[in-house]
Amino acid sequence: MPLLSEWNRKLHFYTGLYFLLFLWLFSVTGLLLNHSNWRFHQYWPQRKQTTSQHQIQAPSEQADLGKAQNLMQQLGISGEVEWPPTPPAPGRFDFRVARPGRILEVKTDLAAGRAMVERIDVNGWGVLSMLHTFSGVRVNDPKAQRDWLATKVWSLSMDAVAIGLLFMVCSSYYMWYRLKAKRRWGWIALGLGTLSCGFFAAGLRWLDR
Repeated sequence: MPLLSEWNRKLHFYTGLYFLLFLWLFSVTGLLLNHSNWRFHQYWPQRKQTTSQHQIQAPSEQADLGKAQNLMQQLGISGEVEWPPTPPAPGRFDFRVARPGRILEVKTDLAAGRAMVERIDVNGWGVLSMLHTFSGVRVNDPKAQRDWLATKVWSLSMDAVAIGLLFMVCSSYYMWYRLKAKRRWGWIALGLGTLSCGFFAAGLRWLDR
């Protein structure tokens, strides 16, 4: 048991240091999302919008993602491809390219060989807010897939953060439980936390019954 305790303490310590900035990022952006009326966080009204016209060649790819990636290469842009809620008119091919801090609306006329790109840039607070929810997939949009390498790396990092937090919580419980003199207050804190979380996770649905 002493060896297990020693390794548990070391892993808890270094895991916390590794994920420190990730935890700060999600803590800060969680506050910003919860208080979007804070004046310094009003990044959307301060966004910069530009529009540009480009000559393009109609992609030879048949799949929509292949067409989008071909056009992105022609236009010199990169990011996560998102699709409009409704299909475009015949002869047109429209899509969105998103990345933290920047949104690009690409509207193309394939027959005429023209593309209009509407670009929206936000400030640093906007980048942080977008990082909090940036995943490349949506529950209600099966067509959305992670097609940008940076999105895949980011999603893997978030999986690592989640697993790391689970480990840190479990290792904290283990270290607390070994301190017999502090078990009583630990049980009280654990019970209060369980009741509070349980109320929001499961109890709210019973209020309207």
